Amino acid sequence: MKCMYVLRLSWRVTLWMMAVGYACGPAVGVTQGQEPATTAPTIQTPRGPLAIFPPDNAWNTDISRLPVHPKSNQWLSTIGLDKGLHPDFGPPWNGHPIGIPYALVPGDQTKITITHWTYPDETDRVAYPIPPDPPIELGPDAPLDSDRHILMIDYDHKKLYELYQAIKTPDGWTAGSGAVWDLTSNTLRPPRWTSADAAGLPIFPGLARYDEIVEKGELRHALRFSCRMTQRGYIHPATHFASRSRDENLPPMGMRVRLRADFDTTQAPPEVRVILEGLKKYGLMLADNGSDWFITGCPDNRWNADNLHWLNHVKGQDFEVVDTGPVYTDTHPEPQRQ
Repeated sequence: MKCMYVLRLSWRVTLWMMAVGYACGPAVGVTQGQEPATTAPTIQTPRGPLAIFPPDNAWNTDISRLPVHPKSNQWLSTIGLDKGLHPDFGPPWNGHPIGIPYALVPGDQTKITITHWTYPDETDRVAYPIPPDPPIELGPDAPLDSDRHILMIDYDHKKLYELYQAIKTPDGWTAGSGAVWDLTSNTLRPPRWTSADAAGLPIFPGLARYDEIVEKGELRHALRFSCRMTQRGYIHPATHFASRSRDENLPPMGMRVRLRADFDTTQAPPEVRVILEGLKKYGLMLADNGSDWFITGCPDNRWNADNLHWLNHVKGQDFEVVDTGPVYTDTHPEPQRQ
């Protein structure tokens, strides 16, 4: 996922602010043409339902009426018009969990100080509530050079902690980068800051979860996705790029795409139809360099892998990029924030 300016393909293609505090920056929610939800999506915790960011957070807003971006065709073409969606989540495969897991932790969970950061200048360098046996992306034996995300939700304080490339060593925990998010706020990362994801976005709100897709039969937020080549630019709510290329025909981080309204979902398995109808309303948000059209969710033994692979019927040409704001680049930098 990382490397400040170098593209990095996700290992899954082969297997399938400073010193204290949390993110600072502007509060960005609904933009013109977007429709805020009346309630935010929630996750069930020992304290009851917990809202995942405010209803007007960018992840939670209806983009079905936003105009198509002028560069929609160019950006989609570089990802692949004939390539299908790939579910980068599901039941275990070859003994590995597929997807990005998370842990619910109480407010008194012991917090661990990270002994080494790869990207200390763009990391929230606070202690993280890592449980004794945290769920790690691809499992505890995941390759050390894989993403190895650890996501923790402190449900008492309504905070989301996320780590990239977290590794436990004899001397303690190390990580590539980390970010802490206030789940009651729309605050962004500082300009040009990464997070535990290449685009500087939170990971958890962009995951497809079994409890919402299958048990609730709803998808009320955007999903996270990756593509192989991106430009040296980003669109809010992203705050970071991870490419050397200044080719404006490549997609920027934070790009939002939606499934075309006329796409026929009636032949899809029930859980896939829920996902597709959600993509018409909330879309996908580009969050990382990786395999083209890989969408992310949480691992769960109950997912039906055969049904999920129906998503491959949905091609890049079935989407359109929507206009959610300007692209910030070296030559068009983000304006000074108040």
